[in-house]
Order: sequence, then structure tokens, then C-alpha cells
Amino acid sequence: MEGREFLASLGAGGLAGMCVDLTLFPLDTIKTRLQSQQGFYNAGGFRGIYAGVPSAALGSFPNAALFFVTYDCTKSVLGLCVSTKQAPIVHMIAASLGEVAACLIRVPSEVVKQRAQAYPSLGTYKVFLDTIRQEGILGFYRGYGSTVKREIPFALVQFPLWEFLKAVWSWKQNRAVDSWQAAVCGAFAGASAAAVTTPLDLAKTRIMLAKTGTTTASGKVLPVLKNIWETQGISGLFSGIVPRVTWISFGGFLFLGTYDKMHKLLL
Repeated sequence: MEGREFLASLGAGGLAGMCVDLTLFPLDTIKTRLQSQQGFYNAGGFRGIYAGVPSAALGSFPNAALFFVTYDCTKSVLGLCVSTKQAPIVHMIAASLGEVAACLIRVPSEVVKQRAQAYPSLGTYKVFLDTIRQEGILGFYRGYGSTVKREIPFALVQFPLWEFLKAVWSWKQNRAVDSWQAAVCGAFAGASAAAVTTPLDLAKTRIMLAKTGTTTASGKVLPVLKNIWETQGISGLFSGIVPRVTWISFGGFLFLGTYDKMHKLLL
């Protein structure tokens, strides 16, 4: 990847991340509160739906920028070694590596954001200080493993599907897709990935919100999912699916559409 392409991925990815995270933040708050163990209304209901937004604002640009730099660099390198038929595998590997890298920034941001969303009376700054005092720096990485376990399956569905839909649309019209068409493909890909990974997202949320020292706070995904299954059944595993799918469908439209447009402009 050349220097100009690197900067284009960095800038376009960061701007796309900020656009979607800040525009659709209220839906993310509602989703978090629906998944909170204390219940939607005890977690704040529809009050203070912008609680935690400073954390999202600080983390969104570097998080998305790091993802797309890793994604595009990996595609560039692996694309030289494989045939066109193997492109979906390249997209899967690139997206997975991108998510692992991005989570180094995303997880601390999410920990503070989700705790502020679930306990809006505390505020972002107090959540940050409490996490430092009670858990130290490692407290900001509670749920890193569960987040990666959510993000990799999500990426394995979203990005190969996005690339496939763009390729089909491009083939049908006999030219490259426009940015709005890439955005539509992103909406469908995002919604599909969001639906199938909702249980993993739920487990990640419960782990991040759990009180320090509890079994849930240990970060093990399967025991958390088993407990939800036993106490709430199948519907419990898909708590928050409607706002999550809605948020990520619109998010996929904005995120991938903005990325495609900005990437073209920067190049």
C-alpha cells in the first residue's frame, strides 16, 4: 500500500467512524440499556440518551481509522498472492485482523461509554475515575476477549457480504458502484451481521457492566450466555436486537458509504 492510499484509509476510516458513532448514539444507548442486567428503565430508560458520548467521540476516529488501515493493508498484501475466487477469504482475514487491532482502542472507549449509558447519573468523567481507582488500567480492557469474539464473527459476515454485494451490483450495471450504492450494500451487510451476533454483543455488554469481582466480570462468554439462556430463554439472548439491527443497518449505510466517498475523494 502506497503512502497516499494509507492516508486515504486513515482519514476516510476515521471520519466514517465519527459520523456513525455520533449520529446514531441514542440508538446505541437504548440497546445498551435493554441489554443491561438491571433492566431498561432502571438503567435510565429514555432519559439522558447522550450519556457516555464524550467517550464515543474520543474513541471513534482512531478506532475506525485503525480498522480500515489494517483492513486495506491486509487486502493489499494478500491480494497479490491469491486469485479472484479466493477474494472472500482475503476479506475475512483482513476484516478479522482489522477488528483485533481496532479493539485495542474500541474496548476502553466502550467500557467507559457503556457504564455511563447504564448509570447516567455518574457521568463519563466519574466512570473513568472509578474504573481507574477500582480496577486500574486493565479495567479498561475488561471484555476485550468477549468484544473480539463478537467483532470477528460480525466482520466475517459483514465485510465479505459488503464486498460481494458491491461486486454483483457493479457487474449488473457494468461499472464501479457509486458511494450511495456502497452505502446501501453496507446497510444490508450490517443488518445481517448485527442480527446473527446479537447474543455475543449481549454477553459483551453484561461483562463490561458487571460489578468488579463477580463471576460475570471474569469475562467468560459461554457461562454468561448459559445463564441468560436458563433465566430468560431464547428471547433473552436476543435482547436489544431491534435497536442493534436498526442502529447497525443505518450505521452500515453511513459508515461504509462515508468511507467509500471519502476514500475516493482523498485519493
